[in-house]
Amino acid sequence: MSISPESPVDDLTPEQLAAQWEDEKPPAAGALANAASSLVVLAVGLAAAVLSIAMGLGTPDKPQPGLWPFIISTVMVALGLFQLIAGRHNRDAEKFTRMSTAPLTGLVTLAAMVSLMPLIGFEIPALVLCLIWMRFLGGETWRSTLVVSAAVVISFYAIFVLALHTSIPHLF
Repeated sequence: MSISPESPVDDLTPEQLAAQWEDEKPPAAGALANAASSLVVLAVGLAAAVLSIAMGLGTPDKPQPGLWPFIISTVMVALGLFQLIAGRHNRDAEKFTRMSTAPLTGLVTLAAMVSLMPLIGFEIPALVLCLIWMRFLGGETWRSTLVVSAAVVISFYAIFVLALHTSIPHLF
């Protein structure tokens, strides 16, 4: 079945829409890609568990800073192991493409924001983060990117600095 790109999505039946999505989806990943991605999740989870233990876990009634990161990293390790064992039969996983780097870009820009906040406050790093995420990762127009990014930073400033008087590093 061929659906012309000019036809509006509203005119399609659910079956036609499902067929269109099936035609447009990226190629499936193989067992090696599934195992590799599972090993990455497993390694990140183990590293996070080690780092959270170093921060101190405490007890449930007197938690220390590492308790919640440890719980999350334990879940990551469990999910990584499950995916490594059961995921090799998964046929829904997508092959790595150019767009597969988007989560890594998001992680790197988020880490840059966190590292810059103590030095120059949150306003400029948050604005740059929003710009990159919306324009380059989200594909938004420049107009909506600029308006929404500015609105996000102004809202965060109003909530966390003006209303809540938190100790978040800020310029103004």
